[in-house]
Amino acid sequence: MITTIQLDKKTKKTLDSLKIHPRESYNEVIKRISDSSVSTNTDKESLIETIEVLSDPETMRSIANALEEIEKGNYGKPLGQVKKELGLNGL
Repeated sequence: MITTIQLDKKTKKTLDSLKIHPRESYNEVIKRISDSSVSTNTDKESLIETIEVLSDPETMRSIANALEEIEKGNYGKPLGQVKKELGLNGL
């Protein structure tokens, strides 16, 4: 059964900010929030951190760029070179 509900603009904006991905339905958001698995602080903190990362355009751009580089076969600097640059040769 499908039910229509009315939300004020602030509530809708809050639900929009809680979406994990743009195509997630409000029903899925509400179910996820009400699910008992989200009731622990660790899960809530993890969810909040995920939402913060996903809602930061600069971070998402950096992740996309890094994935493109990996697909091209560019895996960055070797660990030994990074250690040398940071003066961590003995570690």
